[in-house]
Amino acid sequence: MKLLLALLLMSLPSPARAADGVILLHGLCRTPASMRKMASSLAAAGYVVVNRGYPSRTATIEALSEATLGTALQDPRLAGCPRVHFVSHSLGGILIRDYFARHPGKLSGRVVMLGPPNQGSEVVDRLGEWRLFKKLNGPAGGMLGTRDDSAPNLLPAVDFELGVVAGDRSINWINSAMIAGPDDGKVSVKRTGVEGMKEQVVVHATHPYLMKNRKVIELTLRFLRSGSFGSEG
Repeated sequence: MKLLLALLLMSLPSPARAADGVILLHGLCRTPASMRKMASSLAAAGYVVVNRGYPSRTATIEALSEATLGTALQDPRLAGCPRVHFVSHSLGGILIRDYFARHPGKLSGRVVMLGPPNQGSEVVDRLGEWRLFKKLNGPAGGMLGTRDDSAPNLLPAVDFELGVVAGDRSINWINSAMIAGPDDGKVSVKRTGVEGMKEQVVVHATHPYLMKNRKVIELTLRFLRSGSFGSEG
């Protein structure tokens, strides 16, 4: 009888594993619409996607990260997800670092950052005090310089599984003239990196369109699945 029961249980289909979730965070002066192509690609791959908007020009990095990530992680769509990953563009990556530096141990998944100013941007060094810059970019934008006391450089090394995608193509030659080395028009390749990251890859794409680039989307999916931008085997 026990043998028959065991054989019957073995013949039953295994319960489907719940899907992982992914929270998307757009960059400075952008909206969730900028991440729409990335969102649809992740959803098609089977992820539960939360494309989270936030008022990037209205507050400091700490205030934005607390309000945005704190509520995003409570989204009911993610309630049954075994892991929750993050994919960010530009400023969104700094919000992730800021939040999890203050809430260690709350990140269950992997992170992919696209064009993050992890060591700041020389553009902010040069233009950050201009009135027009402050009006357009708000408090958070002015905190993204390269000085040792800038917001990104005051954050600790990351302690989560992070992949960084940097762009080396620029269509903004004015900004690029302020940046040392290859850049995407906003951030140098070198300054996208951060201590503790697992991998960094460079693609020939510009900062505003990294999240819509087909190769970038492919790399993002690969890292979320395997923890590497390389071959999934």
